[in-house]
Amino acid sequence: MKVPDSLQTFGGRVFWDCYKLVPSYIDVNADTEVIAHLRYHVIVHGGNDISYEEAYSDARKERIKQVTKVVFLLNITKVGHFTCYYASILVAVDIPEGITSIGFRSFFACSSLKEIKFPKSLTSIAHESFSFCSSLEEVDLLHTHVEELGAGAFVGCTSLREMKVPDSLQTFGGHVFFKCSKLVPSNIDVSNNKYDATSAVLAHLRSLQS
Repeated sequence: MKVPDSLQTFGGRVFWDCYKLVPSYIDVNADTEVIAHLRYHVIVHGGNDISYEEAYSDARKERIKQVTKVVFLLNITKVGHFTCYYASILVAVDIPEGITSIGFRSFFACSSLKEIKFPKSLTSIAHESFSFCSSLEEVDLLHTHVEELGAGAFVGCTSLREMKVPDSLQTFGGHVFFKCSKLVPSNIDVSNNKYDATSAVLAHLRSLQS
């Protein structure tokens, strides 16, 4: 939804039930009932971790399933644990420069997520960060400084076809690409001992390349 600077008034419930709306051109700091509704569909993330108890609470589950956009505050260095856990209608995420790590289950089961932009500053992706993002088709980390992909980081990404990793990558966690049946990790050289990974993970990567 793009609106002009001339816009002054929102009628009541103007975007009610527009669950996929991304109000990127609307100032959600305005204090009105309608803007409060718009703000409900946006996560403003300050780098904090969500606790296990909060992530699994009924209130959080009801809130997160309506989220269509994530806004990252300036000067944060991590995406916290459970940030977008089960945000099932979130389609795209642009992670800003300066963030170095993505936390546990940050984007777990974001089943509509198709596009992720990673910053050059990124160095680690924690375990199960993007597990069961079943619409995700491509992950491009070539320009990043990622050194570690945590265990199960992309488990169940059933649409994932292409995975590009940087030279800085050193460690694959266990089951990192389990159930990624369409994946062809073309630039991952598993013929040498460069990577810190279990033999089972390396064997799985070889099978994907065959």
